[in-house]
Amino acid sequence: MARYELLNNVAHQDLRVDLRFGTAFGDQVGLVQAFPTEFAELQREYPIFLRKEPDGGGYQAVAVLGFEAGENLFLQGQRWNASYVPGIVAKGPFLIGFQEQRIDGVLVNEPVIHVDLDHPRLQTGQGEAVFLPQGGQSPYLEHIITILRGIRDGDAAGRDMFAALDAAGLIQPTQLALRLDGEHGVSLSGLYGIDRECLAALDATTLHGLHRAGYLEGAFLMLSSLHNVRRLMAEKQRRLREAETSPAAAPLPG
Repeated sequence: MARYELLNNVAHQDLRVDLRFGTAFGDQVGLVQAFPTEFAELQREYPIFLRKEPDGGGYQAVAVLGFEAGENLFLQGQRWNASYVPGIVAKGPFLIGFQEQRIDGVLVNEPVIHVDLDHPRLQTGQGEAVFLPQGGQSPYLEHIITILRGIRDGDAAGRDMFAALDAAGLIQPTQLALRLDGEHGVSLSGLYGIDRECLAALDATTLHGLHRAGYLEGAFLMLSSLHNVRRLMAEKQRRLREAETSPAAAPLPG
């Protein structure tokens, strides 16, 4: 269970974050939430789709990592085999919260960083220091702040973007049903994507409105990301071949 505290350089002076990857750190997942602020990076390596928000009120973007709930095809031992790690993963045990502060006599909710002290990346006692010996922010923490800012801004922008794309009729259900070989197939349901034909058929006024709002680029980046499905298929096929050719486990001695 998460145990959040407001991050500060006194109570958390010696905090270190383990930057390895693996099942022990909760990385064995097939989908992770994605944000429009990182679409340009994500589309180079991950397929980007949409899914309904848990409350059913709208859509959120997801990057596909595997074809099953507990399958991350980017994990190779303790390494993440991609040049860009999705922000929701890279942020580690940190998240943005809000704290009431008085600024110029007015109470406002200011964003602040919280840390989950029960997060598995903090339990090994090794890794990157969060604070410098003198108490200042380490380069790692500066990097985390940038990631958290992108998540915060992307979350807000995403709601408006996906609502506008939906209103334009561009978001349609997508069923991924793929054959890997003669014996194996995979499928993913509950996903939505940008309909390429509907996008091409948009009238000039709607198209211009989406472009001016900055949403058209996001739609094209999502479409561009779909070539990465083949990359995932190739990795899945490689692992299937590897499993079929690996020697059977030796029996335990009696």
